[in-house]
This record gives sequence, structure tokens and C-alpha cells, in this order.
Amino acid sequence: MRKGALRELWRPNVAIPAGTWAIGSDRHYPEERPARTVTLPRFRIAAHPVSCADFADFVAATGHVTAAEGAGGSTVFAMTDGPVDLHDPGQWWRFAEGASWRDGRGDHPVTHVAHADALAFAAWAGARLPSEAEWEVAARGGLIDADYAWGDALMPGGALMANFWEGSFPWWHARGAPGSSAIGAYPANGYGLCDMIGNVWEWTSTAAPLSPGAPAQRECCAPATPDEAMLILKGGSFLCAAEYCQRYRPAARIAVSPAMTSAHIGFRLAADADNDMPDVISGGGA
Repeated sequence: MRKGALRELWRPNVAIPAGTWAIGSDRHYPEERPARTVTLPRFRIAAHPVSCADFADFVAATGHVTAAEGAGGSTVFAMTDGPVDLHDPGQWWRFAEGASWRDGRGDHPVTHVAHADALAFAAWAGARLPSEAEWEVAARGGLIDADYAWGDALMPGGALMANFWEGSFPWWHARGAPGSSAIGAYPANGYGLCDMIGNVWEWTSTAAPLSPGAPAQRECCAPATPDEAMLILKGGSFLCAAEYCQRYRPAARIAVSPAMTSAHIGFRLAADADNDMPDVISGGGA
């Protein structure tokens, strides 16, 4: 891809300096433990997730066919008529024929993209996907050990800070029909990054360890084959609910099959420090 086009995809972007950072949590779900520190070199990360409009440009330029399109459809969420057994995700997930990234609005995050689709877009853009550690450091926005990307209160002063479920999951949503929101509809974090929390889950480049302590796919996504390789998603989505799946936090993590496509999984770009992009904001280490 030409550098000029890459600059458009990356406008704006954030430069995170090299440093030692606190990630993980000992206060929430088991898969987030232990709280620990990581040392990272300087890197860059896009201020917003890849949009449907961005992805349309990619498809127009390359003719790329997504995994969902090749499979004839993708996984979508359907509200139930009333309370259901929350241990059975099959009650609110279904395979929809013809569902694909083309269903989304131009200014919303692209969804229904498998990991391979995200990698193809990143390669076209001259970028890559962030690692889990990079993603979490960026999502924290410079705060140390805060529960959320904006502090320790979920709704400070009653303000809704991200697009997550309000109501009784999965049958009643206080704001009408659940779904993604336009990129930037909610406040950016301390680094100027938007939609790091809620809206849609985001792919990382980090594989989940195949061990008893590995993060589980759990209730947030449709069922997957237990023994297949898994990759980490970060950030939560519009389906994360306070009484059910409290994963709208920087430390939260789940693992899914790289082939997974759904209405609530997207991605954003990252790059190494030597990528020739203008700095917008820089943060400090832990």
C-alpha cells in the first residue's frame, strides 16, 4: 500500500514510549491473573478501530473475500424473549446466512472478520495487529491499576463511558436494540484512543496458552471446538453486561478460535516504533 494511503488509515495514531507497565488483575476473573508488569519497546497504535468504510477500501483495492463470506454467513446475536439459562450461549447466538462485514455502517467498527481477515488488512496497510500486552497498555490510557480505562468507577457521575449492555442480558436492553456504535461516540481514554472498551472485541496477535489456567471463551462468544488453537481478544463489546460478563475493562481477556467471526469482533492497527507516522500523543510508563 502507498505510504500516503497508510497515513490516512492511521490518522490519528498514538505513540506509546518504551517502558515497564502494569497489566492484568487479581481482582476480577481468574484468567486475568496474576497482576504483573511487562516491559515493552516503543510502539504505535491506531486511535480508532478499523471502520467498515476502511475495510471497504481494502476490499475494493484487493478483492479480498472474508472468511464469513466464504463460509456463507457469520454468527449474530439475537435477543431472547425473556430470562434464560446464562450457561447456554446457544440461546442468544445463531449462524446467519449471508451475514458479513458488508452489513455494517461505514462509521462503525468493521465486524464479522476472522483473524486472517484482520491480518490481511494489516499487511495491506503496512501495519500489524497489537499484542495483548500492547493493547492493554494502550487501553489503560496512562492509569495504573485502575479497573476501567477511565478510572475506578464504572459510570462516573452517572456518565456512560463506553458501549456495553445496560439492562438484563440477554432479553432486555435499556437503550433499545443492542449493537455497535459509531466510532468515537464515547469519550476517548487518556491517550486519545477511542473504543478501547466496549463496542466490539478486538483481535490481538497473542495466542492463548493451552493450559488449565488459559483464558476461556466462556459466555461472551459462540461455542468453539475446545482443543483448537485460540487467540486473545480484548476490550469487551456492546454485549458485556454488568450482571453477567463484566469484561469492559483493560485487563479483561477471552480466547476464541482464529476462524471465529461474529457481529461483535473487530480490530485496530498497530506498528513498531520505526513506522514513519506522526506522533499525536505519548504516554509514560508504570
